[in-house]
Amino acid sequence: MAAVTPRSIATLPPSLDSTSEPPTLFDGTTRLYISYICPYARRTWIARNYKGLQEKIKLVPIDMQNRPAWYKEKVYSPNKVPSLEHNNEVQGESLDLVKYIDVHFEGPSLTPDDPAKQQFAEELLSYSGSFNMTIYKNLPATSDVGKDDAAFDKLEEALSKFSDGPFFLGQFSLVDIAYAPFIEPFQTFLHSLKNYDITHGRPKLALWIEELNKIDAYTETKIDPQELLVATKKRLGIA
Repeated sequence: MAAVTPRSIATLPPSLDSTSEPPTLFDGTTRLYISYICPYARRTWIARNYKGLQEKIKLVPIDMQNRPAWYKEKVYSPNKVPSLEHNNEVQGESLDLVKYIDVHFEGPSLTPDDPAKQQFAEELLSYSGSFNMTIYKNLPATSDVGKDDAAFDKLEEALSKFSDGPFFLGQFSLVDIAYAPFIEPFQTFLHSLKNYDITHGRPKLALWIEELNKIDAYTETKIDPQELLVATKKRLGIA
């Protein structure tokens, strides 16, 4: 999986592995520790990019297949990504960090002012974990698309709730960031493994993907879907 890289890798720092020295921790630098291939970490990376914080939050990629011992010992004891080093503290959990970045840093807001949209945002954020697990667990069942249908139908319905834009809350928000790193890989996986088109009969989802790919903050983090497919099939033991 180490061969899977973002399309913009030439302009990004190399991943730190077990041979790497740690950065100078708690020196006042804000650091976002990620893995280029981790969709959960990509959530926080997209949020950082969208808010224009490339100069204020330093990206520190970790090779999770050969991770440095100091990451667990000195940075983040759960030993997973993402994590954020800010104000002499390190915090984790991707959705919590997206909210934290939105609240504590300048840039375009990722949270709507409308109370109805805020409530719907929390519902969709809560559902995102169940959605991801449903699709991942059903990937090896190459002849079964029932659960996939139900999951993507729910997203199509959600995308129909607000009419003031193509995104989940109308305008681009933290909800889109929660789903974005997962949807397009799922689109590739399901087409390859089940000949299943997630956008068939779902015009709102098709438009969402189209509009998402116009946002640089997202496209800068994209992984080559075919490389990711090979790595995922290997991990799941799918021939």
